[in-house]
Amino acid sequence: MRPVAIFRHSATEGPGYFAIFLEQHGIPWQLIAIDEGESVPLTVDGFSGLCFMGGPMSVNDPLPWIARVCDLIRDAVAKNIPVIGHCLGGQLMSKALGGQISKNPVKEIGWGETCGEDGQLAQDWLGRFAGKAAMAFHWHGETFSLPPGATRLLGNAHCANQMFVLGPNLGMQCHVEMTPEMIATWCEQWADEAATVADQPSVQNPEQMLGQIEANLANMRQLSEQLYSVWIKGLAR
Repeated sequence: MRPVAIFRHSATEGPGYFAIFLEQHGIPWQLIAIDEGESVPLTVDGFSGLCFMGGPMSVNDPLPWIARVCDLIRDAVAKNIPVIGHCLGGQLMSKALGGQISKNPVKEIGWGETCGEDGQLAQDWLGRFAGKAAMAFHWHGETFSLPPGATRLLGNAHCANQMFVLGPNLGMQCHVEMTPEMIATWCEQWADEAATVADQPSVQNPEQMLGQIEANLANMRQLSEQLYSVWIKGLAR
């Protein structure tokens, strides 16, 4: 089986549980470290799927690799190779497929519930989370619009579009790939960012984020297992 290409845009925003899930299901994967200067492939040929992780940059920044990534996403969609994006990755997907990326009304940092839609497509992707609350982790100040033809799967009061699906492609604003180690690293690395917006109800401090891992991780893991299980069904074999 061809590997899933996982694009890392920041050293501390790796694939986390997504890579663990792939390994548990015997699916090979290949890391493409954009943060270390690796080139974006010119074509999706050779990969069974594409995964894009998060990053502190904006997809509206004049970074040379962003246009190449968008081209690759469009190539994958045209060839029915499934794409999945986490946070920045979801924004890249939206931009590539005709959506817009703009400032979110508030920053969203830490644990927060999302609400699942309840249509047939949502039921297919979300399983028992369709029409119900699901826990996710958040760290973003921008958000995406739904690209043409996409269907929203998750939203919440702080960010209307938390997740969309378009064919076999899944774009997420929230993070479902988090591990306790990743949360601890982000809390240390970006504590100042959280402190500058601590007055917003959508923001937790590092102590709250770390203190709620035990209470919230299992629910988020169930959500990620559900989503990833559906997504891998579309991989090119």
